[in-house]
This record gives sequence, C-alpha cells and structure tokens, in this order.
Amino acid sequence: METYFLRSEDIFKFYDRISEDYRLYVPVRVKTPLKPRCECGFNLPVDDYAVKEYSEVNKEDVIFNEYRPVEPARTFFTYYKEEVCEYFSEEEAKKKRDRPLAIAGFKNCDIFSLKIQDWVFMEGVDADPLYQARRESTLIISGDCPNFKEACFCRAFDINPHCLEGFDFNLSPITNGFLVDVASKKAQDIYKSIKEIFTLATFGQLSGRASKRELVVKKLEEHLFHHRIPKKEALQDIVLSGLNSPVWAEQMKTCVECNGCVFMCDTCHCFLLADEPAGDKTKRVRVWDGCLMKNFTRVAGGANPLKLRSQRLRNRYLKKFDFFVSNLGYQACCGCGRCIDVCPGRIDIRYILRRLYEEKHLSADTG
Repeated sequence: METYFLRSEDIFKFYDRISEDYRLYVPVRVKTPLKPRCECGFNLPVDDYAVKEYSEVNKEDVIFNEYRPVEPARTFFTYYKEEVCEYFSEEEAKKKRDRPLAIAGFKNCDIFSLKIQDWVFMEGVDADPLYQARRESTLIISGDCPNFKEACFCRAFDINPHCLEGFDFNLSPITNGFLVDVASKKAQDIYKSIKEIFTLATFGQLSGRASKRELVVKKLEEHLFHHRIPKKEALQDIVLSGLNSPVWAEQMKTCVECNGCVFMCDTCHCFLLADEPAGDKTKRVRVWDGCLMKNFTRVAGGANPLKLRSQRLRNRYLKKFDFFVSNLGYQACCGCGRCIDVCPGRIDIRYILRRLYEEKHLSADTG
C-alpha cells in the first residue's frame, strides 16, 4: 500500500475522476438542534454528516466528515426493501445492479461493521448474489476521524478511529491537504490515471499523521473513561450472567418501539421475506427486520417467545455479545453510537453494559 499527498485544492479533481466510473456519494454537513450531552469536560461537536450523491450537491457543500455519517454502511449493500428471487444467479445479480457505487466518508467503525455483514451474506452455505455483487463492485473511500461525537465509543472494543484495512482509498486530513492511502487494484487504476495531482508522502507527513491519530485515540479513551464501559473480553460473560438483570425492564420503560436502533445499527442484518401482489403475479421482497420488533419471533398460531420488550432487548444483546463472539470471535457492535443518537427514549448501550458489569461484580463481592 502506497501513501500519497493530495492538496486540498485538488480534492475535486480526485472526486471528478472517480465519478466518471462510479456513482459517487460524498459527505455533507447536517445541522442538528440537539444539544451536547457530554459530561466529561470535552467540547464535542453535535452536527451530523449525511452522504449525498456527488452529482446532486453543490461542491461548496462537500466536506471531509470528522466522524461517521448518519447512514450506516449497510444501507448501500442491503436495501430497506427490495425485490429478490431465490433463483438469482451471480450473473443475474450483476445485471440487476445499478452503476457501481463509490462511497466517501466511511470510518473505521463502518469498515468493522462490514465484517459482520460479509459473514452473514457471503460466508454461509450460499452467498447472497445481490449483496456480493454490490460489495465487490463498490469503491470505498474511508477517512480518519480527527474528532468524535459524544455517542462514539469504538475504542471500547479496541477499534481505532482510523482505518488500516478494508478500504480502497483512505483519506487522512493534514495541513493543506490529505494523505491518501491507495490499497486496492481499483484504487491503483484510478490513481495512475490522475497521478499528476499526487506526490509521494514524506516522512514528516507520515509522522505528523501518526501523532494526530495517537492524540485522537487518547482523547477518545479519556472520554470513554467516564462511561466505564467493560473491556470487550468481558462482554460475553456479563451478558450471559445478566439474563435476569432488572436493567432490561428498567431501560425499556422509555422505549416507544420505533425500532430506530435496529434501522440505524451498522451491524444489524436480519430480514423478512414476503410475497406481494404485482399485477396478475406476485413478487418476493426482502425487508429489514430486527429482534426489537414485536413480531420478530412470532410463529404460526400466534405464539411469541419474546412477547415483552425487555425480552427482546435482552435477545439483542445476546446476539451481539454472545452469538457473534462464540461464532466469529468478536462482538457485533462497532461502537458507532448511532443507536444512542437516534433513541427518543435515551436508551444507552454503554450504560446497559456498565450496569451488567457492575451487577455481576457486585454479586461476586457480596456472595
């Protein structure tokens, strides 16, 4: 992997070249009325970033996002609702696919989340041809996080706020421009076609980037110290030990069953298949589903083993911190904090994990 310097004034030459071959999506700033909830003494930003199609935004609105965008990465690979067919071949899926995408603005939490999506949709008995076609054709332009939101907690799981793998290009903002990591053949081909706007990164530039990354990691860990999130090695144990914890019912008192946490989650992947009328025929559609939805586990005859919201919340944590740890070796949570931001009931995954940890150790100390 080679690293080059790209001047700030040439960023649109870079984007323009990519948009020749791809439908390019870029981050733009979105103002929010939300007030910061940080209690740690940091003056953290509260604005959000949305990812918009490059051809439909004004260039002056395109910005380098300091932290992850609002949209979870999976929205580009599995659509909320789409027609599917169990007989799709890989070739048919490629024909069905739109012009390949290029997405700028992904962060390392998003890159981590794609490990979960890839395992679910490409590494089972059969690969999902729609997901696979989109995943393999998409150009990923990730970026370092020079800052973070109050809800961000990636470092609790040892996920860095900068990318080292899983991308085609990675942008690191430095003085007067960006360091650009070129990591794949797709990226190399684009680089070679516009290499006149790049210069090889110097030792000083690389050292400066390393220092900036260390500072962000340190600041984020200081921020997370307040939340006292358990180490990732303890997550499976505390969730299993907390099956009868009162925290599940307590937290769900404010839940309005909007399922925002499901739809905004970067690692959620469950779906429902249904047949819909289409003229004189029917079509099979796939829609997002999730364990916090009331009918997620309802079976024939109306029986539902997860009738209570508290049971559904517990099941969500068991899936993330038990099932995936047992089967993949790591949790199905990337610490993006989208579920925290979106929840009108202010249910906070960091608080729940801390409570489970404290209850287990309090029980051990008093037992």
